[in-house]
Amino acid sequence: MSFKFGKFAVAAAMTIGLVSVASAQTIRVAHVDPDEWTASKKGAAAHIFKNIVEGETNLKVDLYPAGALGNETELVGQAAEGLTQVVLVSGAMSKICPAAGVLDIPYTFSSATLAWEVLDGEFGKALGEHCLELTGLRTLAYGETGFRNFTNSTREIRKPEDMKGLKFRVQPIPLYVEMVKGLGGEPTPIAWTELPNALTTGVVDGQENPVGVIYNNNLHKLQKYMTLDGHVYGADFILISDEFYQSLTPAQQQVVDKAAKVAGTMGRAIQQWGTAEGVNKVKAEGMQVYSPTAEEIAAFAEKAQPAVIDYLRTELGEDAVWIDRLQEAVAAAAK
Repeated sequence: MSFKFGKFAVAAAMTIGLVSVASAQTIRVAHVDPDEWTASKKGAAAHIFKNIVEGETNLKVDLYPAGALGNETELVGQAAEGLTQVVLVSGAMSKICPAAGVLDIPYTFSSATLAWEVLDGEFGKALGEHCLELTGLRTLAYGETGFRNFTNSTREIRKPEDMKGLKFRVQPIPLYVEMVKGLGGEPTPIAWTELPNALTTGVVDGQENPVGVIYNNNLHKLQKYMTLDGHVYGADFILISDEFYQSLTPAQQQVVDKAAKVAGTMGRAIQQWGTAEGVNKVKAEGMQVYSPTAEEIAAFAEKAQPAVIDYLRTELGEDAVWIDRLQEAVAAAAK
């Protein structure tokens, strides 16, 4: 059963403007991150994908970084309509394939390497096949957006009780609202563009984001404390229009598959580099950074997971089975 994207078609066409639909010999690759490969995980992934495909096939790859063709929701719509062949997205995936939302269950992954094993294994393959059937978009590989962490300017957070009474800016996504509520904080949905002002004026006490986002957007200059709790692991999905994929020769498909897997690995490496570098930089610039123990993380998980899982089970309906499948895959990989 295919997911219909008709409502995206007009917006996608307007976004692309005068750019014509690519021929079978051209792959357009789009994402919303910067193009600079040394600092951008999607930028790095896109460039290595282009180099491998162009080097080993007669296909041409055109890159459209930094939201040149629209936001993530628009990009997945374009891919489904056949207007853009490959897109690299993260948060938008759960909008078109709700089962992907289970990856946002807080404190599911204790490390990036555990997340990689799960996503690159049978669970990730099965989730990709499920989403393909639903959307017509094939998951070629998984990259990484990184772990999200809490910051604030009031006090150091070492346990859930430390969050009580603190107002945290969250994305306007119910899952994040439920997570912060479960931890005892006060979630405040605020648009990304309004976050600096909200922190400066005291509308909120803190926020949560990956380390690289915090550093690159100077949020560390507005916040005193960071807790590396890694509450949500963000995965990038490297997607291709399956209709376009099936139009390729077997040899071309093989190269595209390989290029995507290398691209996902490259994106993960750049994200890991940015996180490690970001932690050192925010420390050097005066931010106090705390790394919770395994026992402390378990206490956070005990508070945050139930409300989020209950919410997801209600929202997903029959697809709630993916919650159990993910938990089983994580337990198996952790062994």
